[in-house]
Amino acid sequence: MPLIELETQIAAPIERVFDLARSIDAHMASTTGSRERPVAGRTSGLIELGETVTWEATHFCIRQKLSVQITAFVRPHLFADEMIRGTFASMKHFHRFAESRVGTVMKDEFHFRAPYGMLGRIAECMFLTGYMKRFLAKRAAELKSMAESDEWRRYITSAGEQCDAEQPLIRDASREGSYDAPSR
Repeated sequence: MPLIELETQIAAPIERVFDLARSIDAHMASTTGSRERPVAGRTSGLIELGETVTWEATHFCIRQKLSVQITAFVRPHLFADEMIRGTFASMKHFHRFAESRVGTVMKDEFHFRAPYGMLGRIAECMFLTGYMKRFLAKRAAELKSMAESDEWRRYITSAGEQCDAEQPLIRDASREGSYDAPSR
């Protein structure tokens, strides 16, 4: 299963970066190349634990849908979205955030598997992994630009204002009913 890892230094508070990364509206603005738009589930605002969103987007000249659920959430350090329906055989994206000297380190950890068995493995090696890495890097650069300018104000009213207090537990929906204490 391919794994893409990216790390982005952002000169902005961790709460702002965390909320931008889970903003449906900021996601649309950061993925204009694929014309992503939410068509079901949470369609605006800040996505929360257990919520779903179905994205419609164009990749490889094909309009397609991808439904994901937020399966882990610890504000402002981590959230994960996992495919529940879509083009991939499987997909899970961990978004991790840590305070740094300059503001925030945002880490993307993207696990995926292409469909179609051996043909899918060949596609992963030949072009899909590179395509997804460029897609995620562009989105991270867009989020960085938003967070480091006043553009973030379009998507969140202020860092943390739209959110509840920090969640004390991580719920991992892939292990139904299980909870883990967050590592600090």
